[in-house]
Amino acid sequence: MKKVVLLRHGESTWNRENRFTGWTDVDLSEKGVAEAEKAGLLLREEGFLFGHAYTSYLKRAVKTLGVVLDKLDQDWVPVSKSWRLNEKHYGSLQGLNKKETAEKYGDEQVHIWRRSYDVAPAPLGEEDPRNPRFDPRYAGIPDAALPRTESLKDTVARTMPYWECEILPALARHDELLVVAHGNSLRGIIKNLKGISDEAISEFNLPTAVPYVFEFDEGLGCVKDYFLGDPAEIASLMEAVANQGRRG
Repeated sequence: MKKVVLLRHGESTWNRENRFTGWTDVDLSEKGVAEAEKAGLLLREEGFLFGHAYTSYLKRAVKTLGVVLDKLDQDWVPVSKSWRLNEKHYGSLQGLNKKETAEKYGDEQVHIWRRSYDVAPAPLGEEDPRNPRFDPRYAGIPDAALPRTESLKDTVARTMPYWECEILPALARHDELLVVAHGNSLRGIIKNLKGISDEAISEFNLPTAVPYVFEFDEGLGCVKDYFLGDPAEIASLMEAVANQGRRG
């Protein structure tokens, strides 16, 4: 049986402050580092030995992967990075506090911006210094491919080709792969693997640094999926993610 572990990065400083983050390159919080360490130890207890690992261009995912591999004593595992695994781009919402935004626009509107499948927030302006066209890490990517905002549908459109052309074929060569990325880039992959509808995916919340295991048969068909950890704790963490965009 072949396995892919999907792991959202540990808590970031802007997760802690309840801000829309998107492509903003913020660091892990102390809690986020501890979450990554816990995930690595859990994967070690389960006996995982990864043949390859994948992550985004954003440091909160890159650093989570580094901590996890260190706890596994598998720092030697080859790592591939891709902008296609970046978080959903939240456009002009990036940097805003989610609760304060809900107080201004209402819980329903913020839920639509956060979790709807095909509605994107207002885009960044072309001269906005946060526009990815000004970021040197994306210099080799055609400007037309770089988002100024995204819906989950847009995120899926850039993430799934990388899954289908890079990650899934690697599963033919390796028994176990690790993908450390972001809530929405991973939700897009999960949506496709589990056949979740456009409507139902809005209610699926992925907690930080909880390993989500997908098992595949030799034909690379997905046959089973499960989280590692205490089910009650994981349910509580999922609920906490859902509540981030509410006024309380």
